Amino acid sequence: MSGSTQVTMVPARLLTFRWRWVAAAASLAAAVYAPFQLIPFHVFQLTMVLVYAVALLGLNLLVGHAGQISLGHGAFFAVGAYAAAILMERWNLPYPLTLPIAAAVAFVLGLAFGVPAMRLRGLYLALVTLAMAIFLVPLLKRFEEVTGGSMGLTLAKPAPPAWSGLAEDQWLYFLTLGAAVAAFLLAGSLLRSRVGRALHAVRDNEIAAEVMGVRLSFYKTLAFAWSAMFAGAAGCLYTWVIGFVSPDSFTVNLSITLLAGLVVGGLGAMSGPVLGALFVMFVPSISQEINDAAPGVIFGLLIIAVMYVAPTGLAGLAGRLIRKIPRKE
Repeated sequence: MSGSTQVTMVPARLLTFRWRWVAAAASLAAAVYAPFQLIPFHVFQLTMVLVYAVALLGLNLLVGHAGQISLGHGAFFAVGAYAAAILMERWNLPYPLTLPIAAAVAFVLGLAFGVPAMRLRGLYLALVTLAMAIFLVPLLKRFEEVTGGSMGLTLAKPAPPAWSGLAEDQWLYFLTLGAAVAAFLLAGSLLRSRVGRALHAVRDNEIAAEVMGVRLSFYKTLAFAWSAMFAGAAGCLYTWVIGFVSPDSFTVNLSITLLAGLVVGGLGAMSGPVLGALFVMFVPSISQEINDAAPGVIFGLLIIAVMYVAPTGLAGLAGRLIRKIPRKE
């Protein structure tokens, strides 16, 4: 009809693809700009969001894309944190080298743990991973000569080079941001590969995947290893940012909180770990300002509310809203 405007619905896949890149570019630009406009404490909070996002990225590979369950993700986070701390404090290793080593140590442990865990599923697998998170704390306290026992380890934070002109909090932020961007690019590449397709097949239907030639035991074990690797890298970043590790920082509550954050953010979505990390970081902090006893209550109520309003998480809710956007032609 001439002279009139016709409104059509944009194909969901095309619109989602466009918005995904626009959102990623805008988010990265905002992330680079933010530390120059915020006070040091808020820069620290955003840095911790990036740390948790890397950890949740690994958990998302295991739970969201491979369909496995883990209540022990915080244990691999702790392994990476302690590996970095011991390398820096005991062996005086330069901090940039601790990141790949911590990730590799966690990867190997995840691979070793995935071998027996691959025969379990559902509640049985959840209980085994929960047990790992429970016994880690007393284990760390037991080897006091290495881990520092209950007192933990205190170490110097990475100092910004003179040429950067950055404050310490800004330097740590950009180190973490660079590592987070690299982690997301690696995860995205992995999920677009044959490995990613195999993980999705295992998640959707194990019997059908096996009939199609997917080796269930191999890919389940690999999912645990990759998940642990990202958690170990996040633990290393945590050590850089905090400058202190102790067993009480990695209790079973950490694993439960990470899993809750991922569910709230959105299982299987690349933006889910970021949204979950924001939830994990800021909801308890804001709740603390309301009342000292409020964080746990508000955290739990918000999880219930999000699951009621958006069963697929915040990322799923955002995706549904974007797909409803009309386009004028």
